[in-house]
Amino acid sequence: MKMRVCIIDDDHLVSLSLKTILEADGQVEIVGIGSSGEDAIRFYEEKKPDVLLMDIRMAAMTGLEAASAILNRDPSAKILLLTTFSDDEYIVKALHIGVKGYILKQDFGSILPALAAVQNGQTVFGNEITTRLPELMKTPSRDNLSQYGLTERELALIQKVADGKNNREIAEELYLSEGTVRNYLSQILEKLDLRDRTQLAVFYYKQVL
Repeated sequence: MKMRVCIIDDDHLVSLSLKTILEADGQVEIVGIGSSGEDAIRFYEEKKPDVLLMDIRMAAMTGLEAASAILNRDPSAKILLLTTFSDDEYIVKALHIGVKGYILKQDFGSILPALAAVQNGQTVFGNEITTRLPELMKTPSRDNLSQYGLTERELALIQKVADGKNNREIAEELYLSEGTVRNYLSQILEKLDLRDRTQLAVFYYKQVL
């Protein structure tokens, strides 16, 4: 079955080029092309694409604003941001709102693999961005962790998530069952008012390190 993708970019020529590239090998079907954040929200509701591929800088409503609105309605939405701007502030905001990827338009060869990874539930970033993530996330702690009411066990589990461990690996390393790990994660996400593991990792890098 083909991956269903919507493209949102205010440069129509870019959208058409992406459509041509992505549909070339028959793995992808472009089910909608839009040019604004408002289009992104409407297309997501109407088309329910497997992945929404969206530019960041657009007039009126940016890609980040549209992604935030979509994820507030449907936290399971899979959104891949595609931009010419490797901007630190954009990268951090993208992580915070829970998008599944952020890659540069210049890296055309990575777009299709990135879409496939996002469809499979992974979070992806272009090579240039990935190498900068640790420094972007390691900002000085501004809050006292005690205000969050985290236990030592919960903090240890958050660290494992930030290290990229899956539930099975965390369970083995902390001598817990996978079910207990899932329960802990649900409690931690609720306690910190976070959406998913990506946001939890961001919390760890920003508030703990």
